[in-house]
Amino acid sequence: MVENSHMELIKKIRDNIETVIVGKQQPIDFLIICLMCGGHALIEDVPGLGKTSMVSALAGSVDLSFQRIQFTPDVLPSDVTGFTMYHISTGEKEFYPGAVMSQVILADEINRTSPKTQSALLQAMQEKQVTVDGETHELPHPFMVCATQNPVELTGTYPLPEAQLDRFLLKISMGYPSLSDEVTILERNKGEDQAKKIKPVATAEDIITLQKTVERIKCASGILTYIVELAGFTRSHNDVSLGISPRASIALMRASMGFALLEGRDHVLPDDVQKMMKPVLEHRIILNPHAAAQNISTGNIIDSALRATPVPGMGK
Repeated sequence: MVENSHMELIKKIRDNIETVIVGKQQPIDFLIICLMCGGHALIEDVPGLGKTSMVSALAGSVDLSFQRIQFTPDVLPSDVTGFTMYHISTGEKEFYPGAVMSQVILADEINRTSPKTQSALLQAMQEKQVTVDGETHELPHPFMVCATQNPVELTGTYPLPEAQLDRFLLKISMGYPSLSDEVTILERNKGEDQAKKIKPVATAEDIITLQKTVERIKCASGILTYIVELAGFTRSHNDVSLGISPRASIALMRASMGFALLEGRDHVLPDDVQKMMKPVLEHRIILNPHAAAQNISTGNIIDSALRATPVPGMGK
């Protein structure tokens, strides 16, 4: 079983975020899973639903360095990664770190910047390092990118390429609040902004401990076969032009391990895999034009995969 101290730590982080974000336990849990798995999150929804506030609340709940990058068309790659300046008088060069040299990065409205600037994050997200003028600089640990984007407004946006989307462990949607939750939101915002009051409840060492705990979660061979069979279904489906890659299978396995820890278990169940399928895979499956014309969604493909793939027994 998972140690009680780990479960208490997760609960502290969740409760702290919920002092700012009302009625969004699933998106909060998904964001915590990303952090525990050492992954990155793409938060996509219409404006005003708390995407930026949720990431800011997470950053405020853990004692990690935090940088927000407000992406616009004029943001340069060097603003993200940093740049090297040569001092003529001394003949020496000095590296000036960019915003990415922090432990939690909020890439706000990432699809509003140019593809060249978007690509500046690719190496950082995959390798946890950046190369500037031929020199490689390690990023701090733990490191997490949380990107937000608006799925509705297309004017002045640049769709994220598949290679960039594949770097995000989870794609998270917020959704509109219920009537009672929205009343609570209004009550909380009569006075001072709640986000300004938030205090850290976990350290960098605590997060690293949780990440190491996720790595020890057991994933039986039957579960691994189940994940691979689900992946194979997406690759052979008639409506899919690009199925999920082995990297996506690894992401589904790790996210399922993170979900198991969130539930207080030291092993993965088929139910964990099923619950993580859509947030892990929806942004990775590419449909063919015929499917798009028929209003078939990637969620429909995932539902079909879950129905068609036999669930392994617990003894396997």
